[in-house]
Amino acid sequence: MNGRPGPVVLNHIDELVGFVQDGDTLVVPADYGGSPAEAARALVRKRVRNLRLIGGPPSGYVADLLIGAGCVSYLEMPGVILGDFGLAPRFRAWASEGRLELRDTTCPAFHTAIQAAQKGLPFIPMRGLIGSDILRFRPEWKVVSNPYAANEDPIVLIPALEPDVVMFHGVYGDRHGNVWVGKAFEVMAMAQCARKVLASFEYFYDGDLLEDKHMAPSTVSQLYTTATVHASKGAWPVAFGSEYPFDAAHMTRYAEMARSETGFADYLSQYVLQQRKVA
Repeated sequence: MNGRPGPVVLNHIDELVGFVQDGDTLVVPADYGGSPAEAARALVRKRVRNLRLIGGPPSGYVADLLIGAGCVSYLEMPGVILGDFGLAPRFRAWASEGRLELRDTTCPAFHTAIQAAQKGLPFIPMRGLIGSDILRFRPEWKVVSNPYAANEDPIVLIPALEPDVVMFHGVYGDRHGNVWVGKAFEVMAMAQCARKVLASFEYFYDGDLLEDKHMAPSTVSQLYTTATVHASKGAWPVAFGSEYPFDAAHMTRYAEMARSETGFADYLSQYVLQQRKVA
């Protein structure tokens, strides 16, 4: 991360996604980790294309929205699902029709790859995949013999994941570019391995988060962030920790509209292509 310019605290969510380019590898956290839903809608408005989307894992609304809008050409996730609101209709349609490249993974494999990049390692060993059929579909995951074992002891080597962009929604942000993520410690690991870190946040924090001994341990430092922006209800309609629950009515409506191409196009027209106004 040496040589990275200081972070920019922006005024508008559409400015944030200006840092995302066509063809970027984009990592987003799981719905419980600070889903960047408002930023994803801004990506759709920007008409970004050919993203390599990797879920931190799994993803729901954000992944389904970006896939349906034609922003994604490559997807690597353990699954895409809307949870209590059913299957992810645009993901199902695009996957069934072969409209994007799919690469299966597991939650532990994803986090292991992130940890390797976080530690500056080219790869990291992992044991849990031994015996799984997934190894047939991931030839880049190498099975080797443990050099320290007296007997045959296979172990898998997972290459480091160094995404172009990590994008997430945090609870607090300050005017220095620091973002507090609370218990979403996996987001901190993601931020420490990406080339660009883009964060929206729910509330402005008056002061420096890193100077507060209670807030600092769960703060993504300005040393890692590229740009941040205040976006109230930035995870909506996805739940955001203890701040607000899923908007069940809206998620149900999304699941219904996204079942067809025309319904999804109507959803984009109503809720995405014109920026949502927060009450």
